[in-house]
Amino acid sequence: MGILEVQNVNKRFGGLQALNNVNLNVQKGTVHAIIGPNGAGKSTLLNCFVGRLTPDTGSVMFDGQSLLGLTPHQINQTGVSRVFQTPEIFTDLSVLENVMIPAFAKRDGSFRLNPFGKVQSEAEIRDHAEETLRDMGLADKRNMLASEMSRGDKRRLEMAMCLVQDPKLLLLDEPTAGMARADTNRTIDLLKHIGETRGITKVVIEHDMHVVFSLADTITVMAQGAVIVEDKPENIKGHPKVREAYLGEAQV
Repeated sequence: MGILEVQNVNKRFGGLQALNNVNLNVQKGTVHAIIGPNGAGKSTLLNCFVGRLTPDTGSVMFDGQSLLGLTPHQINQTGVSRVFQTPEIFTDLSVLENVMIPAFAKRDGSFRLNPFGKVQSEAEIRDHAEETLRDMGLADKRNMLASEMSRGDKRRLEMAMCLVQDPKLLLLDEPTAGMARADTNRTIDLLKHIGETRGITKVVIEHDMHVVFSLADTITVMAQGAVIVEDKPENIKGHPKVREAYLGEAQV
């Protein structure tokens, strides 16, 4: 049984069948990439995972619990965090403040008792935020305004904002979009480090095949709203169905 299980999910927008009987099984602790040409339904599927869209039919189960009918905030509370295509950060706040805010939000903004009966203080949240910034290589930028960061650092800041919530599942929608190759490689290394040190399951939507084949344990290929093949990375390269989806049947 996977940590994220999607069965027979369909989603239609008017005459467009955006998702067509999609099935997906993401194993705990792995990196599962979802690839496909533009319009394949990848982001629509991701939006069904986080409560921004509700499937017309089918089921989405996370860690044994149905996500259907839950709000994005409720889904976040179950242990699912998402990194968006465009960084969603507070540009007028410092880097450290950006990371502390979701840490408070994870606790509904209140000072709660931890399992050992000690009050979860602001100082403890700050310490956790600073530790997360160190993990993401951003500790030296803790006091910088987020608006002053490079695009690559803004992407890493958003990842830090997700990681400080200690998620079980991290959804990454084109995490290296717009990055230079050096920033892309640094992000790949950071995501590998996260996997080794935190064991977080990751679902990655990405167009950069260098990123996909550097990270993924399993790859699902979508086209026209449907899954056309799912396999290990070494079996995806050169797969006739994948070539057809990207190049067109005549060219294949």
